[in-house]
Amino acid sequence: MSEVEIESLSKSYGPTAVLDAVSLRVERGTTTAVVGSSGCGKTTLLRVVAGFDSPDAGTVSIAGALVARPGRVVPPHRRRVGYVAQDGALFPHLSVAGNIGFGLRGARVRDRARSGRRVAQLLEMVSLDESYARRRPHELSGGQQQRVALARALAREPEVMLLDEPFSALDAGLRASTRKSVAQTLDAAGVTTILVTHDQEEALSFAGQVAVMRAGRFTQVGAPEQVYHRPVDIFTAEFLGECVLLPAVVAGGVAECVLGRIPVRASAFEGPGRMLLRPEQIVASDLGAAPDGRKVGTVTATEFLGSQALLDITLNSSPTHIRVRQAGTRTPAVGSLVAIEVLGEAEVFPVADRNG
Repeated sequence: MSEVEIESLSKSYGPTAVLDAVSLRVERGTTTAVVGSSGCGKTTLLRVVAGFDSPDAGTVSIAGALVARPGRVVPPHRRRVGYVAQDGALFPHLSVAGNIGFGLRGARVRDRARSGRRVAQLLEMVSLDESYARRRPHELSGGQQQRVALARALAREPEVMLLDEPFSALDAGLRASTRKSVAQTLDAAGVTTILVTHDQEEALSFAGQVAVMRAGRFTQVGAPEQVYHRPVDIFTAEFLGECVLLPAVVAGGVAECVLGRIPVRASAFEGPGRMLLRPEQIVASDLGAAPDGRKVGTVTATEFLGSQALLDITLNSSPTHIRVRQAGTRTPAVGSLVAIEVLGEAEVFPVADRNG
């Protein structure tokens, strides 16, 4: 059963259309990431689901109950929805316990002991020691503040959790660890979650379903592996990661291009097209160790990224430039001759597809 159902949702601010008849289903207990560039409409979508904004057209249902349509909007506090903003939005004058206690449903002074136990449980859920209950927000790191904000939202026992770019203000290392902790907490609690983000890696690693948004519409919705490896258009492919795009001619399930004959995934057309590979599908190896028949190129630039390295290569048989991503432990020097091998299958798009 779908926990969240969004049907043909539209929203405009004045003459500007922000959401254009978008539809999305989020199954109970799962996580969906809505990813897109700034201004594409993803935060507005979250605000309509939360009840902060009303739709101009379409509907939103949560757990089978209609909560939003034009002219009828269920208030946010009656939706059993948790919301975590980008900056956490903790109350600076309250302790951690006070912030979390604010979210407890029906808490009263006479329930102080019970509330204290619940606060301790919620802190444990977000991997914070009970001693943090006495601290103020300014005494916490950015990642700790976000986990307290999550605990406050969980205190309301929501059916749906909405995360509005909650990790974007954190540094890279803290962002990864906080993201993992939050994902584990929500999964353990069985809470249906929608995350909006502009970070492609975050969307692909955090969610079981990814919805790519462009100008108020979804270009593709599917499992992370599907949208990354089998994008429906070039815009979606390029938004989710680096691409190697080459002209090719498709015939009989094979694309003929400057890299040779590359098998393609099921294609609905034959003839001239644009072939798409991910940089990690291309392997550059020492020329002396490579069998005859491989394409040869010259390394023109390298970028060491720690565990990985990016290589810019110019093919010797043509002026074509390609980019390769491979393990950082084997980075050839600039000027080296390398043999090129393509792994797996390519995606192909008709020549008419200009970035979707």
